[in-house]
Amino acid sequence: MTMQIKKPVKGLSIALIIGLLQTACSDTQETFAEQPVEALYNQAMDHLEAGSYTRAAQAFVEVERQHPYSALAPKSLLMAAYSYYQAKKYEDALENYNVFIQLHPGHEHIAYAYYMVGICYYEQVPMVERDQKTTQEALMAFEEVVHRFPSSPFGKDAKLKIDLIRDHLAGKEMDVGRYYLGKQAYLAALNRFKNVVEGFQTTSHAPEALHRMVECYLALGILDQAQKTAAVLGYNYPGSSWYGDSYEVIRNTIPDALSAAPKPGRGPKGIEKPKEDKGESAALTKAPVSLEKMKPQQKP
Repeated sequence: MTMQIKKPVKGLSIALIIGLLQTACSDTQETFAEQPVEALYNQAMDHLEAGSYTRAAQAFVEVERQHPYSALAPKSLLMAAYSYYQAKKYEDALENYNVFIQLHPGHEHIAYAYYMVGICYYEQVPMVERDQKTTQEALMAFEEVVHRFPSSPFGKDAKLKIDLIRDHLAGKEMDVGRYYLGKQAYLAALNRFKNVVEGFQTTSHAPEALHRMVECYLALGILDQAQKTAAVLGYNYPGSSWYGDSYEVIRNTIPDALSAAPKPGRGPKGIEKPKEDKGESAALTKAPVSLEKMKPQQKP
C-alpha cells in the first residue's frame, strides 16, 4: 500500500507554497523583518535551544519564505517540521514534512522525513476503544518507509512499528468482538474474531480469537465447527491457556469429541506482543541536521 502524499497546486512557486504553509501553520504569528539568511536561521536556532518550539518553527519557515533558493532552505523546512513535532503540533509537523518530501525528493534526509510522517501519526494512536483512523494512517506511512528504505535504520524500526500497530488493530477487533459476545450477538462477534484469525494471525491476539470462535460456534449450535476451531487452536498453541479453556468448554459440551484431541500441555503458549525499543525510536526522531548556528558569509 502506498502512502498518498498531498501534492501542491501545479504552477505555484516554492516561495508561494511556503508562504501559504506559513499562514496555515500559524497561531500567534511572529513578524520577521527581512534579514540575511544566516541571521534568520540563527534566530530560529535560538528559539529552538530555548525550547520555544512554535516560534522556532515559524522562524525556520520564514527562512524558506525570504530565501527559498538558498542552501539553507531545505534544512530550514526540515527543522520547521522537527520544531512543530517537538511542540506536539502534529498537523503542522505533517504539513511541513509532506512539503519537504514534495520539494526535495532526492534529499539526503528524505528517509527521515518519510519516517517522521509515520511517527507523527503513531504518537497519536488512540486507545482500542476509539476510532482507529489515525492508526491506519500510521500503518500506511510506515509501510511506505519499509517499501522505499527497507535496509535503512528507519526501515528496520518501521517494521517493528508495523508489528505493534497490527497488534493494536487486532486488539480493536477483539474489543468489538467481546462486546458483541457479551450482548449474545454471536454472528457479529464471530465475524470480528474471524477477522483477527484471518487478517492478524501473527499477532498476540490470535489464540484468544480462536477460543472466542469456539464459544460462538457452541452458542450457535454449530458443534462441528467448534471442534475444528478448537483443534486448530490446540495444534498451533497447545500450551496456551486459551486452548485449555477451549478444551474444557468442549469437554463439558461434547464429551465424545475429545477422544482424539490432545490435552493441553507443553508447546507454544501463543505469540508474544512485540516490544518497542523506545531508545532506538528516540534516536531516530532527533533532528538529522547539525544544530550548530551558521556563520555569516564573508563578503569578498
